Amino acid sequence: MYTLLGSIFVFMLVIMLHELGHYTVAKLAGIRVNEFSIGMGPKIFQKSGKETKYSIRLLPLGGYVALEGESGDSDDPRSFSNVSVYKRMAVVVAGVFMNLILAILTFIIIASIIGVPSDSNSIGHIKNPSPAYEAGLVKGDKIVEINNVEVNSWTEIVENISDKKPGQELDIKIDRDGKIIDKKIIPQEIEGKTAIGIGFSKDPGSVIKYGFTKTHEVIADVFNVLGGLFTGKYGVSMLSGPVGVISVIGQATSAGIINLLFILALISANLAVVNILPIPALDGGKLLLLIIEAITGYKVSEKVESILSMIGLILLFSLMAYVTIFGDLARLGA
Repeated sequence: MYTLLGSIFVFMLVIMLHELGHYTVAKLAGIRVNEFSIGMGPKIFQKSGKETKYSIRLLPLGGYVALEGESGDSDDPRSFSNVSVYKRMAVVVAGVFMNLILAILTFIIIASIIGVPSDSNSIGHIKNPSPAYEAGLVKGDKIVEINNVEVNSWTEIVENISDKKPGQELDIKIDRDGKIIDKKIIPQEIEGKTAIGIGFSKDPGSVIKYGFTKTHEVIADVFNVLGGLFTGKYGVSMLSGPVGVISVIGQATSAGIINLLFILALISANLAVVNILPIPALDGGKLLLLIIEAITGYKVSEKVESILSMIGLILLFSLMAYVTIFGDLARLGA
């Protein structure tokens, strides 16, 4: 049940915001939107607006924005095909932009809850009340030793505190502006773990910066994997199809809201990258055709675009089937 609810939440939110990007920019560009749909398959809900139908469909595996004249000729001056090429480009990239925004905001939310992860041994946040607060530790203190064991990273700090029993006094040495200070601290059980109440930085500037830098890291990792697939550095095991994604979401849901939010941000950033690739049937493929039109003044015929889109869909579904069979199912059966 948790896997199902978590998967629906992630897929619906990622898809809804993606399509909302297309919808919003289309409206701003003066393009007529015939339908805004979340999900695929049979309709389970529909409401008619002034000119747009809003639908929720049975399968939460996709969605679409039906624009007037997008898939056929139309005499309507507000049709997609009759507006400038630059407005059409804006509509096409809007979905990718929204997925990037979702990833950035989600990482910011995560950082505002747990703080900005650090590779150093500096304290970024102290809970009040907590053993650390009562002992007089302050933000910026560097923990250099715990019970005569030298620590040089946050991971080592956590390991050397969490493996102790609550109530067992710790001898902690801190570096405060170059001066070594000894502190006796009695840890408590906090959220099921032995802890003293210290954490990462929650400064607004650091939190916001983390949202952007983490999203950038994810995007770079995606391109690195894609490049590795073409060069043979990586195999299909690096990819996940629908079965693998749902399995990961289920594990994250069971592990708590922070893990689920992290997976949401990862999937949203991944979707943004994949969607902007110059593959027919994806936003990137449509953008490439529009760029060609903007440069040459030549508009690719509807017939040619339909053929390219069909080829793109066949390739995408073939890749999805291959990854599912030889990646997802192989891992589950291992």
